[in-house]
Amino acid sequence: MEGFEKDDYETVAEAVIKDHILVHLQNDNHAKFNLLIFMLQKLYALVDQTTSPDNPDALQFQEALLPGHLITVFLKDRIQDWLQKSKRLIMEEITKNKSFELNNSLEIRKFLSKYTTSVGRAIETLIKVGRANSQSMLDLPQREGMTIQAERLNFHRYISHFRSVHRGSSFAKMRTTTVRKLLPESWGFLCPVHTPDGEPCGLLNHMTSICRISSCYNSEGAIKDFQKIKDKLLVELVRGGMIPLLPKMEHTGPPEVLHVHLDGCIVGSIASAKIEEVVNYLRRLKLLAHPATPEDLEVGYVPLSLGGAYPGLYLFTSPARFVRPVKNLVSLPDGETRIELIGPFEQAFMEIRCPDGGDGGRKKEFPATHEEIHPTAILSVVANLTPWSDHNQSPRNMYQCQMAKQTMGFCGQALKYRTDVKAFHLQTPQSPIVRTATYKKYHMDEFPSGTNAIVAVLSYTGYDMEDAMILNKSAVDRGMFRGDIFQTECIDLSAKRTENVPEIFAKSPLSRDTDNVIDSDGLPRVGETVVPYEQYYSIYNTLTGAIRPVRLKGTEPAAIDYVALNGTNSKGSLQKVNIRLRRKRNPIIGDKFSSRHGQKGVCSQLWPDIDMPFSANTGMRPDLIINPHAFPSRMTIAMLIESIAAKAGSVHGKFIDATPFASSVKEDGENRCKYDSIVDELGPMLASYGFNHHGTEVLYSGLFGTELQFEIFIGPVYYQRLRHMVSDKFQVRTTGRIDQVTKQPIGGRKHGGGIRFGEMERDALLAHGASYLLHDRLHTCSDYHVADVCSLCGSLLSATVIKSDTQKKSKRHLLGVNTVRPAKNFTCQACQTNKGMETVAMPYVFRYLAAELAAMNIKLDLRLSNRREAPPSNESC
Repeated sequence: MEGFEKDDYETVAEAVIKDHILVHLQNDNHAKFNLLIFMLQKLYALVDQTTSPDNPDALQFQEALLPGHLITVFLKDRIQDWLQKSKRLIMEEITKNKSFELNNSLEIRKFLSKYTTSVGRAIETLIKVGRANSQSMLDLPQREGMTIQAERLNFHRYISHFRSVHRGSSFAKMRTTTVRKLLPESWGFLCPVHTPDGEPCGLLNHMTSICRISSCYNSEGAIKDFQKIKDKLLVELVRGGMIPLLPKMEHTGPPEVLHVHLDGCIVGSIASAKIEEVVNYLRRLKLLAHPATPEDLEVGYVPLSLGGAYPGLYLFTSPARFVRPVKNLVSLPDGETRIELIGPFEQAFMEIRCPDGGDGGRKKEFPATHEEIHPTAILSVVANLTPWSDHNQSPRNMYQCQMAKQTMGFCGQALKYRTDVKAFHLQTPQSPIVRTATYKKYHMDEFPSGTNAIVAVLSYTGYDMEDAMILNKSAVDRGMFRGDIFQTECIDLSAKRTENVPEIFAKSPLSRDTDNVIDSDGLPRVGETVVPYEQYYSIYNTLTGAIRPVRLKGTEPAAIDYVALNGTNSKGSLQKVNIRLRRKRNPIIGDKFSSRHGQKGVCSQLWPDIDMPFSANTGMRPDLIINPHAFPSRMTIAMLIESIAAKAGSVHGKFIDATPFASSVKEDGENRCKYDSIVDELGPMLASYGFNHHGTEVLYSGLFGTELQFEIFIGPVYYQRLRHMVSDKFQVRTTGRIDQVTKQPIGGRKHGGGIRFGEMERDALLAHGASYLLHDRLHTCSDYHVADVCSLCGSLLSATVIKSDTQKKSKRHLLGVNTVRPAKNFTCQACQTNKGMETVAMPYVFRYLAAELAAMNIKLDLRLSNRREAPPSNESC
């Protein structure tokens, strides 16, 4: 250990116990000894198989890593590192300079200020990039990925960032699936639906809508005094019957007495017969808001059992714990039921019933003491917005949670003044007719994300196969699903300048073009349309006086939507601006759309309005047609119910409540819902206005004018336009840039590259027998090259050009006219003759392979079909 080189073993041992063993107990060696004895007792119980091992993957034994805690620990580590480096410098200076004085504050400050910037830079890197560079690793399993960017793509995505809980990137590399499983201990704390599919499945979770994290602040916003709380809590525990552990040691354990833990410290023991009374007493104090029991106090009573968890009373008041509210059924003096905050540790040993009026199969010996507030409390904010999600297949609800965060909508109310790097905006959004109670609670109408489209479930024209959908062209022309993309370019000339030559925004004084996009200050005019490769701002070099115009990149035009000035230099010249470009994105073939039930698809046709089917009753034409085959295997029954409910709500002029599990909630022993099914409630509403009870209608073909043979299911469904658009994804190339080494086309859409023709594509063409097409793709259209090969020695690299007098003269101009360049003559450098030279077409990468092998002293010998024999050598053996 550093700093203890000259100390004795006892001093070193005390430092190790103080700083490295059970550090949460600080300097209390008695408490550390008692906790070690308790750990030993628990280990013996595990060996005797009288208790079960704890599951480290269960939320019962986990807490959240908060940003403030992480920054504090990292700051402490960086300051310690800074002090150690400064100490090393001072010690080196003392050994070199005998006249150095520690009392000289100016000299000391000089050494201390040498590494001060590293501390601030490290904190800035942690917040910006999420990288925590530390030699001690801060007891964390990862160094990177500590920060995520709060994207304002839409409000669903923005709010989900602040409710997400990630297990850690180190678990993503594990081959086992144990850490990803949804365990029953997570009930009510982590949403079982809102987790992505794919690599982060089960690792990136989201808290439920009512779950929160305990902190250092109480409900009134005042900072908690944890020491005062612990002292008062110990007094109440002693009053309830606890025997304090100090000053005497307690050697007995379960089953006679059970230990009492307070934030990981053993404070006493209680007889097994009295412990339930103490637990009830603490819960009563908690409901009465006693100062000794904070509102987020976790009373984890583990009862005696054979082969279960190790018994005891575990009390927690520390921050960073998951807590959620439930109803406490214990009657208080005022006769009202109170809300109690519980944690995941105590929940596993509590009797909590659901609000459906049943007992959940509970025995009479264990009556329920608590009740859930509402069944939707187990879902996250985004999952609660799916209407009637209890009627959908579970994976569809998961897909909707992901797609809701990808919709185009209103990303913010102050969009006019925002300069996000990329923002999506829907021009004509609507409020959904069918909505859940959560939609109104969180004021989601402030951030709408879709449109009520008339959807017909019909196989029409064949363009709706495999999740493709037909959009009504006239509905799109009227503004349905029209949107814009805002992209902001931040230009900082002070960071780009070279050789200390300042550059500013300015327009050339010689320019007389009044129709130009660039204004007199060198910045673009707001509202102007810029086409690709057109100049839209100019930069003035103050040293040379040169004007450098900058052109718009990309392939689509853009409008100048907003120009924000971010400050000037010392002379008042513009050097940093934000230019926001707006690009129109109307629905076209290939754009992606989705309902709120995971039914996603792409637009296959913009069908004319006159050719769309129309209703016999109302004459209405659908805005969107989807295939009936989308429902049987996916079982999204809630989408069918939404269509019926939205039609009933439209004709009655009211919103329909689609809160999940609403029919399961019973008040005073009676079901809140008066109908056996939702259709029985909505059917009469439709029938009262002359519609079919089940939402079907007779349609006429828009092509032939004849009545369709079967009744068609048609009604309004809230559809969302997703951010995935074909304009951002299409990739096409004829000719373009090539790689300078292999002469093959480069990859990447951004650089105008091609799509890789890989091994699996090669196998497919071979299996079809299209070998000439394979030759065309991999040779003719890739890196076609004609090489000169010596048929005598088979060398590919030994060909050299013979320069004749005729070729030398051809480089000169005769009478001012360029002469025709004659063909080059090649000779083999190895054979010293040009008799065996042949031209062979091959991929250039093959020639590159021959050069690489030659660099390793390996000769590649080509044997041509018309190979000649080498001439006999003049030298004799």
